[in-house]
Amino acid sequence: MNATARCEPYPSEVSDEEWAFVAPYITLMDLGAPQRKHDLRAVFNALRWVVRTGAPWRYMPREFPARHVVYEQTQRWIAAGCFEQIVHDLRGILRIKEDRQRNPTAIILDSRTAQSTPESGHRAGYDGAKRKRGTKIHIAVDTLGNLLAAHVTPATEQDRAQVDVLISEVQKVTDSTVTHAFVDQGYSGADPAAVAAEQGVTLEVINLTEVRKGFILLPRRWVVERSFAWSSRFRRLSRDYERLPETFRGIHFIVFSVLMLSKAVEFLPQVPNTL
Repeated sequence: MNATARCEPYPSEVSDEEWAFVAPYITLMDLGAPQRKHDLRAVFNALRWVVRTGAPWRYMPREFPARHVVYEQTQRWIAAGCFEQIVHDLRGILRIKEDRQRNPTAIILDSRTAQSTPESGHRAGYDGAKRKRGTKIHIAVDTLGNLLAAHVTPATEQDRAQVDVLISEVQKVTDSTVTHAFVDQGYSGADPAAVAAEQGVTLEVINLTEVRKGFILLPRRWVVERSFAWSSRFRRLSRDYERLPETFRGIHFIVFSVLMLSKAVEFLPQVPNTL
């Protein structure tokens, strides 16, 4: 480890302003607790580095805490829903800044298939449409592209079968304010529409134009595609590298917490960091 490596922060490291906001969410025990041996900010920076670069845990630079420390703390954060709460509160901040209501009334649903790896291959399925074996991540975003809900299945699972769990989660985190959902043709049919209607949501299927020449920007659906594009910049999501589906889902919330925090930091209260 040389002096340059110690002095120059990685681009993925959290800024002072970001840390002042996020630290209360991820402090699961008192900072002075006798069992705490590692600086929490250093552990958090190590997690952000892994998620951004996509490197295996064992390849983390030595200036970070030990890999098992970072991995185990990450699992505790995911199990406690820390990043879901961060995303929830940041979503409200970003929506208010755009002169929107804190909770949305319209959402967009979609999925993407992540190629399986030896770690995740035991639960992978084959996506005939994408012609690859892997894991599907089903997400719901608001009309600004901010994450609301995520659900992991094998790639064999149909999108329309996930409407119930996605909308249930959305209504839970928004206090049932959502009344409309834009979807693609993978969600067509009477059954998903009926399931959504039971929860007070109308599904609107945006059909692909029959004659296509070049790139076509489909109404509303482009928002969720942009959200997937944002998350694809984080190499840990380029494939499904996780043994546990809960971890793969959790990393999506970690990624969106990073994305949304970078957008919201200039709007956050300028309070001193006491953690």
